[in-house]
Amino acid sequence: MTTSNSEKQRISDGSATDILENTIREQMPDILDILLIDRTTSTPKTKRNIIWANDNYNVHGKKYAATAQIKPELVTGEMGTLIKPRALKSRDLQKERTKSKAEVFTPTWIVKKQNDEVDRQYLKDELAIYVNRKWLEITCGEAPYMATRYDMATGDVIPLTERVGFVDRKLARINAEVTDKAEWHLLARQAYQSSYGFEWSGDSLLLARENLLYTYRDYYFAKWQEEPLHSLFKEIATIISYNVFQMDGLKYIIPLSEKREKIAAVQMSLFGDEEPEKEWRIKPGKRVRIKDWETDKMEFFDKGVR
Repeated sequence: MTTSNSEKQRISDGSATDILENTIREQMPDILDILLIDRTTSTPKTKRNIIWANDNYNVHGKKYAATAQIKPELVTGEMGTLIKPRALKSRDLQKERTKSKAEVFTPTWIVKKQNDEVDRQYLKDELAIYVNRKWLEITCGEAPYMATRYDMATGDVIPLTERVGFVDRKLARINAEVTDKAEWHLLARQAYQSSYGFEWSGDSLLLARENLLYTYRDYYFAKWQEEPLHSLFKEIATIISYNVFQMDGLKYIIPLSEKREKIAAVQMSLFGDEEPEKEWRIKPGKRVRIKDWETDKMEFFDKGVR
């Protein structure tokens, strides 16, 4: 079997805490495009991206407004260091985000204790059952409960053997128990298809997606001592773009998708000469949809809740 030039492309070692969008864009531009897709608002004819959903970047212009889509050109080139993990942000910005969005990140030792507690009851499961068990990280931020590439408090990269996310645990078992590469591919794909997370802020969501993609790379390289091919990165990036999604976790909608509309409310006097007054109503937001990999269909996240 011959390998095309695109197949020979690689994403370089993601050992740094901050994965640079320029690196992804330069080596495999279609991967960055995939990581920015919003699957709820996109259609077969029109692709839409996740939105910023915060005001931290609007100083750079209208394209960085909270409701604007994050486009590749906005986070690459001269703006290639714009999005940083929380640990690398300034203290003032960390405090502002905590105040405005209640954004905090859990220390790795707490992530470990909590994931250990859940994981303990499943450790004796057969590998296929363990890998396919559905896990969800709510308000995931940069997704430490899914993949602990680095310590959320310090920004220090964590060795592969010490990572404690639930995707880490699935991939670690696959690496330990599987020797056939085709079986490894199948189980790794299933591990990602059964792992979910959602986040409000678009910059944190992009970081979460990047962390999960590079986590795949790390375990693949540790097992096979070679880089994954472009086609494998693309497959995993696509799964991640469906399973790690943007959502207001209280309303199950795309953040900031509710709209205020003016409606006329006529209040007539006894003589019928009152002028209509304008009142407001809230137009419901866009309900989030996620992929059911067993049926290969999109379903509302809140199906069965409303």
